[in-house]
Amino acid sequence: MNQPNKPFTIFLLEDDVWYAEILEYHLSMNPDYIIEKYITGEDCLKNLYKKPDVICMDYSLPDMNGKDLLKHFQELNLKIPVVVLSGQKEVQVAIDLLKWENVDDYLIKDDDAKDRLWKTIIRVREKSKLINEVEHLKEELGKKYEFNDAIKGNSQGIQRVFKLMQRACDHNITVSITGETGTGKELVAKCIHYNSSRKKKSFVAVNMSAIPKELIESELFGHEKGAFTGAHSRRIGKFEEAHKGTIFLDEIADMDLAIQAKLLRVLQEREITRVGNNKSASIDVRLLVATHKNLADEVKKGNFREDLYFRLLGLPIELPPLRERKEDILILAKYFADTFCKENKKKKKFFSKEARSHLSKYSYPGNIRELKAVTELAIVMSEGESVEVDDITFNTSTSFTDFIAEENSLKGYISKIVRHYLEKHNDDISLVASKLDIGKSTLYKMIKRGEV
Repeated sequence: MNQPNKPFTIFLLEDDVWYAEILEYHLSMNPDYIIEKYITGEDCLKNLYKKPDVICMDYSLPDMNGKDLLKHFQELNLKIPVVVLSGQKEVQVAIDLLKWENVDDYLIKDDDAKDRLWKTIIRVREKSKLINEVEHLKEELGKKYEFNDAIKGNSQGIQRVFKLMQRACDHNITVSITGETGTGKELVAKCIHYNSSRKKKSFVAVNMSAIPKELIESELFGHEKGAFTGAHSRRIGKFEEAHKGTIFLDEIADMDLAIQAKLLRVLQEREITRVGNNKSASIDVRLLVATHKNLADEVKKGNFREDLYFRLLGLPIELPPLRERKEDILILAKYFADTFCKENKKKKKFFSKEARSHLSKYSYPGNIRELKAVTELAIVMSEGESVEVDDITFNTSTSFTDFIAEENSLKGYISKIVRHYLEKHNDDISLVASKLDIGKSTLYKMIKRGEV
């Protein structure tokens, strides 16, 4: 791949020596171009180690024709753009050649050929620059999603997640990511994609709960012009958009049963059919799914197909809630604080001992997302060099409906209630025991058993 300020190397395959010299003279008017001439396809193949930026070749060479040489390029997985020059004016020959992935243009040898070749080389070079820039951006994006850089934490729970993520990166298997809202399911999905063999292709995220039921099929699989009212043009669906890459279906449990059946077929047949079209198109996508619900329970309730459930299960990764990885709270808080200060061009602030203790004791029902919001607000409210307890605000106005939204056992609800009162009253055991009308010894036992 050519880099800025690097000479642009052109391989010129032409057995007509006189015509090759004309083209070489014309192209050499640009001092950035290095032209290397070859007479046979074999000579070209022997010199591919020089990594030319473009290959301009005559269709009819002494030892092979254009299609034969293109087959060799294909076998070598060569990504170098090719420009074919030919004395043949047959339209079908041009159409057949332009179907090859590497062939960028087909030029007829006539009086204008050298000028058209000049313009084609300029276009190929600009296209090459854009490809290089995109590849560079993807590499930088990949670095952003390296596990330890993207996901912060040293707890045993998050280390287990790292191990499973590495397995997911090393194998092309469907991954089902579960965890409460705000635990970072999409971030995990992006890390898996950008550390996998598909990292240079598209990552397409779709939130199933955010798309109206009547539009979901078109959104996922695309539609043809006129397929329904408002379909003014053909639209490529998310699965086609993710071809050769990864598609991430978030909140998969909210998918309508009718669409579940169609998704199952897509996964089985590895092909999609656009709405309004009877012909199917092959796709190659890696599927990652996520939900905050228990899919097995949804199957029992009749809300989710059992056959699709087993198809999606693949490698399960469960993200622990933040309250179960307490040792990561301050690591995350510092990261969010430093990032927020940098983005807002503010001097870094540290958390006082009391503030760190206050942050660590809270249960964070909104998980990492809530901690981020709490941390950023604390930075805004802080007037000194450090963040103090008074700068930290927790949203404790949770309604009863919110409280029971996440199904739990009676023991689990009791633990949440006790934990809430301990946080509210700064671990004053006597006061909490009085408020809840329970014995202090009972509270101590719950704390010792790790239930609160």
